[in-house]
Amino acid sequence: MRGVTGALVLMGVLVGTNARAATPCADLKSLPLGDATVTQSKSVEAGPFAVPAEPGAPAQSITLPAFCRVQGVIAPTKDSHIEFEVWLPASAEGSGAAGSGWNGKYQGVGNGGFAGAIQYGTRGGLASALIAGYAASSTDTGHQANAIDARWALGHPEKIIDYGYRAVHETAEKAKIIIRAFYGEAAKHSYFSSCSNGGRQALMEAQRYPADYDGIIAGAPAANFTRILTGFTSNLLATTLDPASFISAPKFAAIEAAAVAACDARDGVKDGIIDEPNKCAFDPSVLLCKGPESDACLTAPQIAALRKIYSGPRTTNGEQLYPGFQPGGEAGPGGWGLWMSGATADRSLQSGFATQGAANIIFQNAAYDYKTFSVDRDAKAADDLSGRVLNAIDPDLSAFQKRGGKLILYHGWSDAALPPTATVEYYRSAAAKLGKNADGAIRLYMVPGMQHCGGGPGADNFGSAPGLAPVEPDPSRNMSAALERWVEQGTAPAAIVATKYNSPAGASSGVKFTRPLCTYPQVARYKGAGSENDAANFACAAP
Repeated sequence: MRGVTGALVLMGVLVGTNARAATPCADLKSLPLGDATVTQSKSVEAGPFAVPAEPGAPAQSITLPAFCRVQGVIAPTKDSHIEFEVWLPASAEGSGAAGSGWNGKYQGVGNGGFAGAIQYGTRGGLASALIAGYAASSTDTGHQANAIDARWALGHPEKIIDYGYRAVHETAEKAKIIIRAFYGEAAKHSYFSSCSNGGRQALMEAQRYPADYDGIIAGAPAANFTRILTGFTSNLLATTLDPASFISAPKFAAIEAAAVAACDARDGVKDGIIDEPNKCAFDPSVLLCKGPESDACLTAPQIAALRKIYSGPRTTNGEQLYPGFQPGGEAGPGGWGLWMSGATADRSLQSGFATQGAANIIFQNAAYDYKTFSVDRDAKAADDLSGRVLNAIDPDLSAFQKRGGKLILYHGWSDAALPPTATVEYYRSAAAKLGKNADGAIRLYMVPGMQHCGGGPGADNFGSAPGLAPVEPDPSRNMSAALERWVEQGTAPAAIVATKYNSPAGASSGVKFTRPLCTYPQVARYKGAGSENDAANFACAAP
């Protein structure tokens, strides 16, 4: 009996060294977190939850499963005030399906634009991750403001560092400690998925902090932050210095129609989508007005401005500093009318980001006038002043690769916010740096006809973050599921089936068509038989 008792005692000691007692939600408030403080930890019952309003957005109510809501502040410097939240499914039991409890995994949530708010919603925010069974975290990156407002950065270099890369990393570290305390065990795997500035955050994590996440999805990454602002300013100058160059929003439909007419049929299917717009030989001069100006034609100054937008910012000797935009994505709610034109050119989103970013973040001059910007002089100055903090362009992912990390990049070919070929260029440089084993760590999917992170005429639903449609766990129809299968089972992703619904309402409106998204550099080609609306009748092939 003594031997049995001794064995039981020893077993208890061994179990105690490998497992921790779960900490009740309310007690997480006293959890030691170094430079962070938990301000509130509270259990939330299943049912409708009033999601706090983000700056400039209406509040909303979302039905959620029961969870533990942890709120806190991280202060790595005296000028830092990084607010964050961690949402933890109330139970670790179940398969991880909606409402059944924790799936044993952690999901980091990113931010768009200049950030400024915790991301709560069901479009890749805390709520969608929670519903899908993940413990999830989000941060405001150290300030609270509308995502196009950068005035918080003026005179605050530490806050710029927090926004640039520190806040997301600090939040990941604190979230993992909280998860382990609450469940009594660490998350089995950690993931990060986001788009736009969130895609830049994703690349920052892979490049600077390769141990934070096992799998990362970076959509339309705003990776080269300083050169993006250079491009925005260049477009603004092209359309505003001479009032005759301004291209009004109603003209974009004619521009897109002319581009599609020139290049749509290259892939063998006339569907209103240009599959490889970077190979489209579209000449804007076909739109030159032959009589009075109208929305169906362009004047000579407008054609000159359009050429500059397509070509990207260049020095006076012709050196290209950043890629331009691609033909075929000009029209629609998420097209150039939103990003490049607006009611006037200086009221577009590109104008807002260019002027706010240059004045408050890069040049630290509230009176900065974009009309004084010199591409030859100021592009390099911006790189020198802010590139090390804001740019996620380091192609060396070897540390991420060595620990088994997996990275998926995607970008819509019709993106009117961020030039898609910039992501192609980053992928090529990173793959070249990794060498012959690059396919074991990084994949790229280019999405024909998709605008910025979604929208446009192309198939734009492919589950790029937990909880996003399509919800099928099948990795061939869900990029997030494909990433997890790659990380957890070693099965590398192949083609992803993307869906275009009949309306923005999503699946409830019915399927319009499906298309395979191929691993770059492959492209989807119609097999020549069967419905052109069915992905099964397409195959991935060399371009």
